[in-house]
Amino acid sequence: MAGPAISVEHVSKNFRLYHERNRYLKAALLRGRRARYEEFRALDDVSFDVPHGATVGIIGSNGSGKSTMLKCLTGIYRPDRGSISVDGSVAALLELGAGFHPELSGRENVFLNAAILGMSRAEVNRNFDSIVEFAGLERFIDTPVKNFSSGMTVRLGFSIATHVEPEILLIDEVLSVGDQAFQRKSSEKIEQFRRDGRTIVVVSHALSAILQLCREVIWLEKGTLRSYGPAADVVAEYTGQSYEQHTAEDSDHKQRWGTGAAIFTSVRILDRAGERTDRVGTNEPVTIECDVIPQERLDAPVVRIVLSDLAGTVLWASSSLAAERPIARMSEATTISVDIPSLPLLEGSYFLSVAITDATGTTEFDHCRNWCRLDVRQTRLFDEGVVAVPATWRIAGSERPRA
Repeated sequence: MAGPAISVEHVSKNFRLYHERNRYLKAALLRGRRARYEEFRALDDVSFDVPHGATVGIIGSNGSGKSTMLKCLTGIYRPDRGSISVDGSVAALLELGAGFHPELSGRENVFLNAAILGMSRAEVNRNFDSIVEFAGLERFIDTPVKNFSSGMTVRLGFSIATHVEPEILLIDEVLSVGDQAFQRKSSEKIEQFRRDGRTIVVVSHALSAILQLCREVIWLEKGTLRSYGPAADVVAEYTGQSYEQHTAEDSDHKQRWGTGAAIFTSVRILDRAGERTDRVGTNEPVTIECDVIPQERLDAPVVRIVLSDLAGTVLWASSSLAAERPIARMSEATTISVDIPSLPLLEGSYFLSVAITDATGTTEFDHCRNWCRLDVRQTRLFDEGVVAVPATWRIAGSERPRA
């Protein structure tokens, strides 16, 4: 195939934001004008090409134009300026329940939604059992869709869209919906599509999933194309921007309590060069340091550090009791250092908390919760989850890729 699967040339899309509206004809006549509005530019002169067989991700903050772009690609929206050309049949999974009638049963919606996506009735009959089995809805397929959970709805929609066997698949923020078993099946289906040489465009805030699936990534910011290139490079550039935006938000997560018998004056994370940082790569060395000043002599105090995810789940915790020589007493300013030769965390954002307690751990002198934010950049694109587990793959009996 000579040309690209998707070609977007100088596309712009505007929406009207109304600040008032005329509820009645009389009000419109008395005003002698239409309700006031302002133009909101959701997409502004965006251009890119997606080659046949490529899996491309689209990332960006909320309101950056990602979903608008996907709806322009499907033909739901028509660009105000510019042009879009798509070479191949398209199936799209854009929103939970998009194209489903809530009063119809799951069975009826399979035929309805599949027809919208271009499947004939004979094709639906042939694939019906497979569609229902993939969605895991055998018991509920004759239940009205209005009684489905959001997870059941998106599972059914995803199953229909992928059984259409499209040449181009467009996915908007639905890969993380459903239980682990369905997420695994979804990933396997996407991998099968990739092996078959189909074109996939994925919109998601889950950067680890984007890095897992995509070789190239498009970054949209406030409706403009900020960057387009190798996934790792664009995600690293995007997260650097995102960290700055989240700096003010981090202060909202901080909490502090304690008796005040000791006070942390500084908590910091250092990189391999000994420089203060809030960004590291997976398996890179880091050092956690904290300065604490006792307000009185403390006998056998214990310092504890905790790494957790943004939801508060503890991923790792340790205390000064693990030191070669635990603290016997503390009567002056003290610096505690914890060296981590290889931080085994995958792509994501994490919080560091520190606390100092008495020997029993029941009395907290100072507890600084979520005091530092640590953002980890994943350089290895094939792992997903939270922890980087050292593993060696050995494959025998298969041909090696040709140079």
